[in-house]
Parts: sequence; structure tokens; C-alpha cells
Amino acid sequence: MAKEGQVFLRARDRTFTAFSEAEESEWKGPFYFIQGADPQFGLMKAWAMGDCDNGGDEWDQEIKLTEEAVNAINKLNPKPKFFVLCGDLIHAMPGTPWQNEQERDLKNVLQNISKDVPLVFVSGNHDIGNTPTPDTIAAYCKSWGDDYFSFWVGGVFFLVLNSQLFFDSSKCGELREAHDQWLEAQLAKAKEHKCKHAIVFQHIPLFLKNVDEDGDYFNIEKTLRHELVEKFRNAGIEAVFSGHYHRNAGGVHKGLDMVVTSAIGCQLGEDDHGLRVVVVTADKLVHRYYSLKKLGDEGIQQDLLDLMKQK
Repeated sequence: MAKEGQVFLRARDRTFTAFSEAEESEWKGPFYFIQGADPQFGLMKAWAMGDCDNGGDEWDQEIKLTEEAVNAINKLNPKPKFFVLCGDLIHAMPGTPWQNEQERDLKNVLQNISKDVPLVFVSGNHDIGNTPTPDTIAAYCKSWGDDYFSFWVGGVFFLVLNSQLFFDSSKCGELREAHDQWLEAQLAKAKEHKCKHAIVFQHIPLFLKNVDEDGDYFNIEKTLRHELVEKFRNAGIEAVFSGHYHRNAGGVHKGLDMVVTSAIGCQLGEDDHGLRVVVVTADKLVHRYYSLKKLGDEGIQQDLLDLMKQK
């Protein structure tokens, strides 16, 4: 069995140790990765009981669904370059009952993923708190790796952001400032390198359907949203992948694709429990949401496989 650091703690020193920039900064041909979000162990019971603040003392359903996701990924051929989980790994907020047990059980499931598929973790509001503190962020980093970092895969530049700092940094202003300074430097790097593609992962979507929609719990405040969108576009970011909404949503604004992926765990809409397959070719990103059952039973559809055979 792999050591915990080899599975869960690869995000260190603001990079991702499974991939070397020296080896991965040049385009090598089409590939794909898997994006998931919100396994959120404990939410299904809490939602059913109507007590999301205090409930969540059972998570057998989420264990089974996440096992289904891992088994589906392990069956895929060829293997994805990585599996990114876009936040809300568990439901219990920092310092509340069942946090340790939920985290333990999630790790027990995730450690069974193929060693050829590195796990990339993104912090969500339930992982570090709606109003994060230096202590809650430090605890997350100790358990799952850095809360923000960048890495290269096959000539594509990936940024993992801590979107909760955009939402409420009132108790960790210095950490927000450090995050923003780092982000500016990374965006400058993306623009300078003229990488094949540049992609952002974060938990909270910039917007759900339209860049001018009102701000609420499920998106970023409008003024900051517009600032981020322009910064991302100016740096050549093509897509932002998120979760948080527990429904599929998203939209395109001036070429920036805002992708909102529904949950592995509790569904708040009509979508099936699922994962998103993202194929990266020389000139475009193609993504498709699959139910866990469909991906496990049938694998990736032929047209996506054909895209990866292109020279």
C-alpha cells in the first residue's frame, strides 16, 4: 500500500510533485483527465433530515458512490493523466463532530485508485470552513496538501486556487494577500510561456450561468468575479472547472469556459452522481459529464477516444 504522502500529500511548496515541470512543460499530444466534485461524506443524510448544519452522522451512501467512482476510473483504458476532486471532500466543517471519521473513510476509499492516476485535491468551504482561519487552512494542508498550487502536464498549465479566500477572508487576510500575489505571478507565467492551454480548478464557481448574475452562496461576488474573469482571460486561461453547486451548470464568457460539475455525492438537482471527462487536444478542450454507472459500465465514448489518437 502506498504511503499517505504518496497519495494525499503531493501538493507541496506550491507545486504538485507527481509531475515535473521540466518533463511536462512541452506539448506531447492529446490526453485526458477526470474531474469530480463534492463527495462530501455526510451530506446525504443531513440533507434528507433537513439539518445540514448539525446532521450528517451517516455516510454509507457516499462511501459506495465514491467506491463506484474509483472503480470506474480504475477500469479506464487508457488511464487519465490525473483525477482532480474540486472540493468539499467531506461534509463536517473543521472542528465539528464526525470530521475525523469522514476524512478517514474517504481516504480509505481513495487510496484504492490506480497508482498510475495521481489525485489532485482542491479545498472547498466544508474542508476549511465558510470563514477559513489560518488554523483550518493549516489543518487541511496537513491532511490533503497545499490549498493552492500549480503544475504542468503535457504542455498544459494548471492552477489550483483556494476560492474560499475569494468568498470570505475576514479571518485570514494575510493568507488572502499571499494567495493573490502568488496568483498574479502564476497568471503572468501563463501569459509569458504561451502554454498550449491554461486551466483553473477551484471549488466555488465564478458564475453559474451568466457572468452578470447576482452574487449568492453558490458563486463569487460580482465585482470580484469580473476582476478575476478579466485577469484569467488576459493571461490566456481557457477554462475554470469547479463544483460546489451539486448540479451541472456553467457558461462561456468571451471564450472563458466556466464549467460547474455536479457531485459524486448528494445531488441537489436532477443530475446523476457522476464525473466529468476532459479531453485536451492541441486546439481545444472537450468535456463531458458521465454518470458513475455509465462511465463504469461503458467507459469513455468512442469520439473522445478518437480525439486522443490525433497527431
